[in-house]
Amino acid sequence: MPSGRTHDRITLWSLPVVTGATIAITRNSQHTLLVASGFLFGGLMFGPDLDIYSRQFQRWGWFRWLWLPYQKCLRHRSFLSHGPIIGTVVRVLYLTAWCILFGVLAGTAYRLVTGQWHSLTTPETGLLARNLVSFPDGIALFVGLELGALSHSVSDYVVSGWKRKTKVRSRASAQKQARSRASAPKTKVRSRASAPKTKVRNYKPGKEG
Repeated sequence: MPSGRTHDRITLWSLPVVTGATIAITRNSQHTLLVASGFLFGGLMFGPDLDIYSRQFQRWGWFRWLWLPYQKCLRHRSFLSHGPIIGTVVRVLYLTAWCILFGVLAGTAYRLVTGQWHSLTTPETGLLARNLVSFPDGIALFVGLELGALSHSVSDYVVSGWKRKTKVRSRASAQKQARSRASAPKTKVRSRASAPKTKVRNYKPGKEG
């Protein structure tokens, strides 16, 4: 499969294409910004390779430990991590669960420190949360995350398939060469023992006087 540096290059090179296509389809600068941001985040930090000790995993810095349970539960390149749509959905739900947990802990700590045990959720805060992320904005952000993950998965499958084809071709070529060598006529090498012997006549000197 491609290296982490190759995946980063694919993400950065594809970003102008994704941005241009989004602005041409939506004609909306806000949705284009969300799709481009999601694509960049999904390709560099939120991709399928979070299930192993990868470059994406290392970019989380001090928060890398958040993905350790994720790695324990999923094997590398499983359908739940590298599958289209489902992989992004699982990661979004996983990170959302952590955010909710942090929110509950932060709210509890705030109440313990200030002594204010009334609910932190008011109509104003609920309205603000609805205005921050609307349904179309959430869809645009999810599309960007999915496109970033797809750029990673597709490059993995393409490179793996190309390597598999290359390996099969080299193996077939080696077998063909082996068969051609086996079917080639063998040339007999005459040994020294089978070579004709030349008789050497002993020279007998004649009698003198």
